[in-house]
Amino acid sequence: MSRIVECVPNFSEGNNPQVIKTITDSIAAVEGVKLLNVDPGKATNRTVVTFVGEVEAVIEAAFHGIKTAAQLIDMSQHTGEHPRMGATDVCPLIPISGISMEETAAYAQKLAERVGRELNIPVYLYESAQTNKKRANLSVIRAGEYEGFFEKIKSPEWKPDFGPAQMNAQTGATCIGARDFLIAYNVNLNTKSTRIANRIAFDIREAGRVLREGNPYVGKIVTDDNGEPVRIPGKLKHVKGIGWYIEEYGIAQISINLTNFRETPLHKVFEETRKAAEDRGVRVTGSELVGLVPLQPMLDAGKYFLEKQGLSSGVNEATLIEIAIKSMGLDELSAFDPKTRIIEYLLKEEHDSRLVSMTVADFAHETASDSVAPGGGSISALAGALGASLGTMVANLSAVKRGWEDRVAEFSPWAEQGQKLKDKLLSLVDEDTRAFDTIMSAFGLPKETNEQKTIRKNAIQDASKYATEVPFRTMKAAYECLPLMKEMAEKGNPNSLSDVAVGVLCIKTAVRGAWLNVLINAKDLDDREWANQMVQEAQALLKANHSECDAIVNSIEKQLMA
Repeated sequence: MSRIVECVPNFSEGNNPQVIKTITDSIAAVEGVKLLNVDPGKATNRTVVTFVGEVEAVIEAAFHGIKTAAQLIDMSQHTGEHPRMGATDVCPLIPISGISMEETAAYAQKLAERVGRELNIPVYLYESAQTNKKRANLSVIRAGEYEGFFEKIKSPEWKPDFGPAQMNAQTGATCIGARDFLIAYNVNLNTKSTRIANRIAFDIREAGRVLREGNPYVGKIVTDDNGEPVRIPGKLKHVKGIGWYIEEYGIAQISINLTNFRETPLHKVFEETRKAAEDRGVRVTGSELVGLVPLQPMLDAGKYFLEKQGLSSGVNEATLIEIAIKSMGLDELSAFDPKTRIIEYLLKEEHDSRLVSMTVADFAHETASDSVAPGGGSISALAGALGASLGTMVANLSAVKRGWEDRVAEFSPWAEQGQKLKDKLLSLVDEDTRAFDTIMSAFGLPKETNEQKTIRKNAIQDASKYATEVPFRTMKAAYECLPLMKEMAEKGNPNSLSDVAVGVLCIKTAVRGAWLNVLINAKDLDDREWANQMVQEAQALLKANHSECDAIVNSIEKQLMA
């Protein structure tokens, strides 16, 4: 799985477009990252840049951005309304998919160490990247700002985590951290009343509302022994919210910032807002996402609403997203296009799914042409995907079988698992062809000099290893389908037993076909120890798969012939 993170550095320049462009060009030049947004502010004299990609590429791009900003921005001349302490004021990494917060924090620390060492900039870690929770809060670290840091940095308490314990007059200091993705989300109401919208916002947001004597809206504020207002907490953690009126649409909205969608899911925010609105006599008519959103909260929402409807949640990704959009009314005010609004989809390249995006006829025509790819490896992965699809189909048919309504919770998880395995195998259809293309590219390298010959030989060997690993991954993914197939053969809809058997035969074909591709790609590898180990593991998997597939198919044949 790709390890995708977002990075949102804030640079202390908002007025000079050439400086901003030079910084963002240095970021965009790194292969594997995609620049999503550049938002300069003149009054703040600050530009917020957003880019995403594979984590290694992202931290490389972040370093280049910080380096370029250090060269072009002179903090001794900087003024602006926003608090700041350096040319690159803050640089947070945000996990999107395939990577945990702990792993993201480790990469933030790696980036911070490099910035301190190579650029001689004082660096402070913050939020999840900071192990000392007393200095994890950004506002606490930044207190005193650029001007105050010349003295602050000398204090042992405020020694930087990396870099010199001396303020750099030109670059200032930098904060690098890891935090959760912030989802900006508005919920639409069938009222124009900002007052009602605010009351609903106070009901749900973590900070809640202040406690008042008598009348909860205008009574005297109750304070504690320290004179601080006593607060009544709202229903949802990690939620900030306020009500406002949108003249363009003639409705009131609740404007929400969701700072941790993993602990407080997006669909829960929608549901609790809906309930709070109903309690106050108004109705939620829909909602809107501002900017981009990770894939996972959309999938979680689709699954939630399907389960609430008593249906199987083991449907494909596109269906889950469609259910989420319709259930939360994300398309009420404007169209919601997943391809342009979901981060992972923005990162997808056309070549990632060229083959699987074809029609069945076009795929067959492509395979039957005089091109050597797609070949047996891609076909093996496709066979495995079709096998997983049949098993998933039977799980979903079992979940909706008349008289089995109480067994949805039993079959739905199996269908979900099948969807994931199907998607994994589909991705391998194109990856197998890309692996072959990598070998062909290596063979095409120049070989005139001894140095070029060595580079070419190493490239061919690396590409051949990759081309061996891909079919081995196909074998493993296909083999992982057998528990699903076995469960459906034993407990699934009996009218679909033949479908299960055909699916198992597809799995058997996928594993054996991929095995042959492991053999052909491993045979010419110079690293015989690695090749022999790969072949041994693949052979053991082949034997286990062959035995289990035959057992399932034989059992089904006996039942059908009885």
